[in-house]
Amino acid sequence: MYFDLTDPDEQKGAYSKLVGGITPRPIAWVSTLSADGVANIAPYSFFTVASVNPPVLSVTQVNPAENQNKDTLNNLLATKECVINVVSHNLVEQMNQSCGNFSSQTSEFTAVGIASCASQSVTPLGAAAAKVRYECSLRDVVTISEQAGGGQMMLLNVVGIYIDESVLVNGYIDPRALNTVGKMGGDYFTTTHDLFSLARPEIN
Repeated sequence: MYFDLTDPDEQKGAYSKLVGGITPRPIAWVSTLSADGVANIAPYSFFTVASVNPPVLSVTQVNPAENQNKDTLNNLLATKECVINVVSHNLVEQMNQSCGNFSSQTSEFTAVGIASCASQSVTPLGAAAAKVRYECSLRDVVTISEQAGGGQMMLLNVVGIYIDESVLVNGYIDPRALNTVGKMGGDYFTTTHDLFSLARPEIN
């Protein structure tokens, strides 16, 4: 079947076709601090590396139906800092619970029972059990659309990286030790247990 997304009626079903086919998606568990000092943490699966030199990460908010910013984006705009906590398999339940519809005055760290830790270079707390944490400052917000379902891309300068020594092998992050999870369509997630290696082809 072919779906013509220039047709407004077909656009209504675009979300499931996008997130169902673009998989697995890494999960950014983003912790921020509100202007009132409330510690927030929430997962986003529209997440990737945008640049290495300079080091920049990209996290996109898909605007809610009520067309208001989520707490994460509001906090970033107010305080300009966040921590991207990488979600290993042992954290998946707490990560999932943290995406509940909590008020902006409720800390998910407290509500869900997520152990926190101080960061080195930014003010927001990190998830203590996260084996990799990227401490970031806000670089820019690119608004693709302000409509419900529209995207607002948060570009984040990486100012420091915490890596637990248990996942380091010869100076590199071992994917088997990090044991991340990925987001699939619907309520599905995937593990990264079944790994295989392919050497890049040599070009003469």
